[in-house]
Amino acid sequence: MDLLKETGMTGCKLVDTPTEYNAKLSNVNNGDPVNKERYQQLVGKLIYLSHTRLDISYVVNVVSQFMQAMTAVERILQYLKGTSGKGLLFRKSGKCDIEAYTDSDWVESAIDRKSMSGYCTFVWGNLVTWRSKKQGVVARSSAEAEYRALSLRICEEIWLKKVLTDLR
Repeated sequence: MDLLKETGMTGCKLVDTPTEYNAKLSNVNNGDPVNKERYQQLVGKLIYLSHTRLDISYVVNVVSQFMQAMTAVERILQYLKGTSGKGLLFRKSGKCDIEAYTDSDWVESAIDRKSMSGYCTFVWGNLVTWRSKKQGVVARSSAEAEYRALSLRICEEIWLKKVLTDLR
């Protein structure tokens, strides 16, 4: 709410999603010039906020790669206004296991043709880790992109099992 007050968007309309469906961003400016300093400050604050708001982590990752996506940043703020009471819930569970899910989007970026990987990990039924990251190299196929995403998740799962074993 402080971020909305600071940006003067407390009276904005609400939206159901933090980004438009199939929105493709680019570095080409088709509209008004963007205040670079203000844009960087807003994206920096959204990055900080995304540590506790998983639902915006992917779209914040995407807008942080572009300097001309002010309308996308404003849409994230509109989404945050409508979901200000949402958060993560940790509850006691009888399940004593680790579940992990992964996905990738082949050739996500039209600029450098790199794929996007993402995963999330649940420990005892509670979401504890998540990540969305552009892959370091260009994948030649969707299968290769999926395997790279899977290897990233497996490394995280091995690390998490080791930490849990150390903590008993």
